[in-house]
Amino acid sequence: MTDPFLLESYFYNKNFLQKDRNQLMFEDKWPSMRPIILKLLQQETVTQNEWQDLFYSVHLVCLWDEKGPPKVKEALKDDIMDFIKQAQQRVLAHQEDQALLKAYIAEWRKFFTQCNYLPTPFRQLESALAGKASSSGQKKSTADDSIVRKLMLDSWNQSIFCDIKQRLQDSAMKLVHAERNGEAFDSQLVIGVRESYVNLCSNPEDKLQIYRENFEKAYIEATEAFYRMKAPQYLQANGVQNYMRYADAKLREEQHRAQKYLEPCSGSVQVLTDCCVKVLVSTFKTTILAECAGMIKENETEKLRLMFKLMDRVPDGIASMLKDLEDHIMSAGLADMVAAADIITQDSEKYVERLLELFHQFSVLVSDAFNDDPRFLTSRDKAYRHVVNDTQVFRLELPSKQLLVLKYVQNKDVFMRYHKAHLTRRLILDTSADSEKEENMVEWLREVGMPADYVNKLARMFQDIKVSEDLNQQFKEQYRNTRGSIADSINIKILNAGAWARGSERVTVSLPLELEDYIPEVEDFYKKKHSGRKLQWYHHMSNGTITFANNVGRYDVDVTTFQMAVLFAWNQRPYDKIPYENLRLATELPDPELRRTLWSLVAFPKLRRQVLSYEPEVLSPKDFEENTMFWVNQEFALVKNGKLQKRGKINLVGRLQLSTERSKEEDNESIVQLRILRVQEAVIKILKMRKRITNVQLQTELVDILKNMFLPSKKMIKEQIEWLIEHKYMRRDEDDINTFIYMA
Repeated sequence: MTDPFLLESYFYNKNFLQKDRNQLMFEDKWPSMRPIILKLLQQETVTQNEWQDLFYSVHLVCLWDEKGPPKVKEALKDDIMDFIKQAQQRVLAHQEDQALLKAYIAEWRKFFTQCNYLPTPFRQLESALAGKASSSGQKKSTADDSIVRKLMLDSWNQSIFCDIKQRLQDSAMKLVHAERNGEAFDSQLVIGVRESYVNLCSNPEDKLQIYRENFEKAYIEATEAFYRMKAPQYLQANGVQNYMRYADAKLREEQHRAQKYLEPCSGSVQVLTDCCVKVLVSTFKTTILAECAGMIKENETEKLRLMFKLMDRVPDGIASMLKDLEDHIMSAGLADMVAAADIITQDSEKYVERLLELFHQFSVLVSDAFNDDPRFLTSRDKAYRHVVNDTQVFRLELPSKQLLVLKYVQNKDVFMRYHKAHLTRRLILDTSADSEKEENMVEWLREVGMPADYVNKLARMFQDIKVSEDLNQQFKEQYRNTRGSIADSINIKILNAGAWARGSERVTVSLPLELEDYIPEVEDFYKKKHSGRKLQWYHHMSNGTITFANNVGRYDVDVTTFQMAVLFAWNQRPYDKIPYENLRLATELPDPELRRTLWSLVAFPKLRRQVLSYEPEVLSPKDFEENTMFWVNQEFALVKNGKLQKRGKINLVGRLQLSTERSKEEDNESIVQLRILRVQEAVIKILKMRKRITNVQLQTELVDILKNMFLPSKKMIKEQIEWLIEHKYMRRDEDDINTFIYMA
């Protein structure tokens, strides 16, 4: 049974709650909330009771009025917009730039301060609105993403900021421009504008979006525009060297200014620096670098240091400086060597000392001008190596001891190969300027440690020349008795094949009958002198002189044996056209040699009128075909100063071809094989002495032994170690594969 009193109390409480609930609607509570909100916006004093009442009112509206939260938000937005419009009117009342900025910054800072206070009583409102957003699938708000705070910032952005943004930027940039021109102003005006751009963005994904798209962009563009006008004017008025000081000072000045006016930790300072480098340095890169060579030559290290500092900021900026340094070291070094010839020819020690002094001089330059930057050190080493190895140095009249500089030459085997080739050409063509010095050179090369087998061959070559001269004189006397005056036109050189060439270098050729006739007589003469010896004819190392006569004139032409064999194909038919294939059959020359020989007769660079003509025309001898036609050019003549000469002599030998394609390959192969043997020999020598050695120590000692001959590659060392292990000359330690043990 129900208690009547309790039932009556129930209805009473229910009616009371219903009545209070009706009084908790938005329309009932907003009139009491609004005055407090306006006080907060205007930064007026709010009592503790008012502050607590605002919290409680928001709580009640959100709790009892289902439509209360959005109504509160809309009403709040209206009041915020009204406040901002009033602030805008106060700002726009100022026309002068600095006054405008001061007014805006004051209003903004006042408003932004309240952005941190006003949202606090509305946390439950934000929770209610966020709950609805969550139920509708929208993203839920966080404490850092306050709905009221976002509302305040967005309202400011959409009204006052968007309306006067351009004026703010323009005014701020004018002040920065004035500062660049030396005028003073309150830097806080620009900083305050920057702060509003930074703090105004309510985008949680990119808090600096508004700042970057507006303030940073405007600042960069204004800076670039300023220096695009000022920099060329300064350069033209003051010259390159003063401009470099100007550019360096402005780069430092703008970096300091950027740290003050641009947002820290945003990357803006680097963007601004890159812009300044582009407009102050990159734009004038070519003009600035044009001064580098002269500065290096005059040893203007302070200016070079400044240029290096600037150009190192520019992509590929120092490439030209590196080249200028190399060129200077090479030209100055070689010029110094030539200029000091009188001194270095008297004392070999002074010669080496001069090289060391040059190295020290260039090193000081790199240190003082380029702070010993590794890139410039590399260029120094590269250029100095060229100075030491340049052949111009060896053309000086140096006594034997001066050639100690050859000790610094790497790859001595390759050096000797080319020296021998040039010496061979001079001895065969009798073009040596001083035979005695040529012979002395052999002993000098021996003294500086050139490979003994190469030096011995050079010595044998000179012996052969002397012996050959005696044999040639005897042959001429005998030949003159049987063949008359033709003997004086023949000059034979009988040389030792082991010292001069290899059998594989011999090239078959069908000689003219005039030459074929006297070959047996030479052989018969030689057999009588030296029984048991066999002569081999190296026609590619031979040459002669023929007489060429036509309607224009009569000319003596120095030719190789191959050229002679080709030209004699027309001896009995001077006006015929002969195809390539027929010339090949007539001369019996291998295809590469025939092509090269024909090209020297149809395209000799020193002749305006060639000995032979041909058709169709080709770009290189490789393009000759079997049916390419050749004929004697009946208009051939020597032309001097634009006039035809009826008499004269022309040398078509040029650089006598001493090597065939095959012999070149064999030359390279022989060097490789000799290096392989030297590496094997050195490894065994080290192991015999050490008995046991690590791989690293072995390679170090190996390079030390061979460095004056050549520098072995790591691949070659590895291959020869494996070969020696395979053939039981050495073995790896069972416990350490990087340790080698000698096997007796």
